[in-house]
Amino acid sequence: MNLPVLYSFRRCPYAMRARMALVIANIECELREVVLRKKPASMLEASPKGTVPIMLLPDGEVLEESLDIINWAMEQANIRRWSWPLQDPTTRAPAYGLIAENDGPFKFALDRYKYADRFPEQDASVYRDLTLPFLEKLEDRLEHTSYLFGDNPSLVDVAIFPFVRQFARVDMEWFESTPYKALQRWLNSLESGQLFKSIMRKHEAWQSGDSVTYFLEDAVEQEAV
Repeated sequence: MNLPVLYSFRRCPYAMRARMALVIANIECELREVVLRKKPASMLEASPKGTVPIMLLPDGEVLEESLDIINWAMEQANIRRWSWPLQDPTTRAPAYGLIAENDGPFKFALDRYKYADRFPEQDASVYRDLTLPFLEKLEDRLEHTSYLFGDNPSLVDVAIFPFVRQFARVDMEWFESTPYKALQRWLNSLESGQLFKSIMRKHEAWQSGDSVTYFLEDAVEQEAV
């Protein structure tokens, strides 16, 4: 089969959201798990910037950003139940705006909070406080609906959830002590769901010459466990 090739890293939040979108869209691909300190030469040839996820399409096109992979997946499959906030004219701007805030100011503060030893010019709590406006915005939305755009999950939830999960895990005791109860419920719902579990199976690092790991087949097997 002439399949897309996905270079991924299990714990990367960008790669997580790309993998979740591919499962939702029911798109099979060849999964190549990457060790970031020893990136495959073929991956760097395809995308010299060397960040995951990277998807190589059968026609030779290279998708170098997780949102590009998500948008491509939407184009390949009829997944309106999941993608409607990003397509509906009344919700498209706020949906993409929320993702942009996640990927911009929130991710900036998250990196400095999680890796505070790399940024000693400020105490970790200072960076944590910079995340609060975004967390409060999510809390406000989730106080009224189960998910960010209604009572069913969407690709907006998928795009943001891995980063909130990463944030919460820096200091789970602190996160659980906050008044963000709706946000905690939302996070627990997505983290315990079969979709997320299906994309978190552990794999050995891919090397040239290895047999093919079929991503979707592997995810379905994991979901059945």
